[in-house]
Amino acid sequence: MRSKKPYRSKMRILADMMRAILEEGEGGAGPTRILYGANLSHDRLKQYLDELIEKGLVRENNVDGNSRTYVLTDRGREFLREFAKIERFAQAFGIEI
Repeated sequence: MRSKKPYRSKMRILADMMRAILEEGEGGAGPTRILYGANLSHDRLKQYLDELIEKGLVRENNVDGNSRTYVLTDRGREFLREFAKIERFAQAFGIEI
């Protein structure tokens, strides 16, 4: 019998997306890289990318009119630093976020 993985919180999904972007470096990450890095469906990817852009955590770059990349803003980098602190704090008490 397979054990079920616990569902990820929305905050965890957003952080996973932002980490996938960060791992690609200064040039940013394309949608496919984020999709695989955060293990999302295309519909959810679009929904969450729109939210990250709206909140000023991620910026969309149109490279040549067709291909898009996404980069973290300074605010997005700050979010990831603070989220890492929250993760460590929660893990110290055996809590999953």
